[in-house]
Amino acid sequence: MISLRRAVAGAVTAFAATVAVTACGTDAVSPLPVQPGDPSPSTPTTPPVTPPTPPVTPSPIGSPSRPPSTAGRPVPMPPTPTRPRGTPRTTPPPTDAPPACQGAVRYDLPLAETELSLLRSLCFATGAVLRIQGIGPGLVTVDRPELVSQHYEAGVVDIRFVRPGTVDVTIPKDAREHTITVVVR
Repeated sequence: MISLRRAVAGAVTAFAATVAVTACGTDAVSPLPVQPGDPSPSTPTTPPVTPPTPPVTPSPIGSPSRPPSTAGRPVPMPPTPTRPRGTPRTTPPPTDAPPACQGAVRYDLPLAETELSLLRSLCFATGAVLRIQGIGPGLVTVDRPELVSQHYEAGVVDIRFVRPGTVDVTIPKDAREHTITVVVR
């Protein structure tokens, strides 16, 4: 009975040693690069920086304990994207609209940053929104209210163009009224 215990204990010890050696790996390790020493003692030297090595995690018995070494093998670069990431894809305008006419977009018009005397006309598709930012309630007027849906909230006027036609939008700024003619297709 004692010899059976010794045999089992010896087998367990041999197994533990085998697992410990296997976990260390059998791949050849290349030496770290060495910087030549500086002969002049007046110049301070910095210790070489070595890249961190990933930790080795134990794996089930019978499978390799760590991935194969990639030392000396080139790492392929990922393919270059055909277009920059984050740029939205644009759709071409409808064929019946002239190229200067925008689609059913939201056009932001911040009054603090825009010179209204330079903006005379716009062209949109039905469903577009002209968003006028930085103005009080009831100050923006339209000459054809049946073609638009107008909404005001917190200094912002949204004018949605719901039917085709031509709408004159009047915006007061700097003691003057500016009119923008909007063509809706």
